[in-house]
Amino acid sequence: MNALNSGDISWLLISSALVFIMTPGLAFFYGGLVKRKNAINTIMSSAFIMGLASLLWVLIGFSLSFSGGAGGFIGDLNWFGMRLTEGSAATAYAPNTVCFAVFQMMFAIITPALITGAIVERMRFSALFIFIAIWSIIVYYPLAHMVWGNGFLMKLGAIDFAGGTVVHISSGVSALVAAIVLGKRKNYGKATYHPHNIPFVFLGAALLWFGWFGFNAGSAGAANSLAIHAFITTNTACATAMLSWMLIEKIRNKKPTLVGASTGAVVGLVAITPGAGYVPIWASIVIGALVSPICYFFISVVKPKLGYDDSLDTFGCHGIGGIWGSIATGLFAKNGFNPDPKLDAVQWNGLVFGQWQLFVRELASIGIAIAVAVVGTLIALGITKLCVKKLRVSPKEEDIGLDTVEHGESAYPSFNGMD
Repeated sequence: MNALNSGDISWLLISSALVFIMTPGLAFFYGGLVKRKNAINTIMSSAFIMGLASLLWVLIGFSLSFSGGAGGFIGDLNWFGMRLTEGSAATAYAPNTVCFAVFQMMFAIITPALITGAIVERMRFSALFIFIAIWSIIVYYPLAHMVWGNGFLMKLGAIDFAGGTVVHISSGVSALVAAIVLGKRKNYGKATYHPHNIPFVFLGAALLWFGWFGFNAGSAGAANSLAIHAFITTNTACATAMLSWMLIEKIRNKKPTLVGASTGAVVGLVAITPGAGYVPIWASIVIGALVSPICYFFISVVKPKLGYDDSLDTFGCHGIGGIWGSIATGLFAKNGFNPDPKLDAVQWNGLVFGQWQLFVRELASIGIAIAVAVVGTLIALGITKLCVKKLRVSPKEEDIGLDTVEHGESAYPSFNGMD
């Protein structure tokens, strides 16, 4: 076994902490967007996953995601309870297998938390708890194995630097399916929904932006030039997308909003995730500039036309943003950014550089991720319904608010209004 590199381990542990803070950031982001009577429930919907997903990951998640087995579609349970040695792990996961497992655990926490944005203000907490556990096992772990754990898509040559398919397409598409199955909120389409705490929204977006440096640059797996490259492409795409969204609002509504700027930053981060370590810096500007109008169109035009109630636009931001990011990776990826040519995952350059092989494989990985997410979510919801009978609260409970009904708490105890 090679000597451990303390610099690489330090960077990956710091990156793990950065990614961990993203889930509380997401809780604030989502919590600020809902009605105040549902703020606690919305934040709790992310908070409990920090506990549930962590325990599941240590027990079975890491083994199912990154051990061998089952023909490249899911791992096995040889590493149940993290019972592994560097020898048994073949030192495949740098800089240290357990350190790598800690880093990947943070992805397993935030990915299912993203789904909750589509189903807030109406899903029973007990149902959500069971659904998230099942979804992690039958959707997230298989996709992580296929893309990152030497599974089917990895062997095919598809690439995903930090989670375009594994994290964003899977959660975004699953969110859409869950929102459709669950049904619309009681007054959806009849009443106007406004964020109850816009400073919370920006605080959450800022924490997500901050944590995303660990999310993407940490995915280099080492403190090297690839991490630096992923860091700058991440920030550039995010900044460009924020400005692009603000420009759209200025043109359409005459005024840019803080919620819009925050949303633009998030979709920029989503879009650069699959290609952060693979695309040139100039391409991150293109990716960020285009993701905002693409997502804005789906949120403002497609969603109202189709009539589904994706409460906080999880599909519009993460699903569509992840799909665009994966397509863009197939367009703009270029080998040579990894300082170790033997570890460079880019076997073919992107379509704009004259090679088509990678682009086709990225399209295939998008399709497979969508299929796994749709089927897995339907199965998870079906099993959940068998366990709890009802997936959503009653209309009366929805009127009262899930903070009181599900938790017996209020984010604003002195407030006596009805929203």
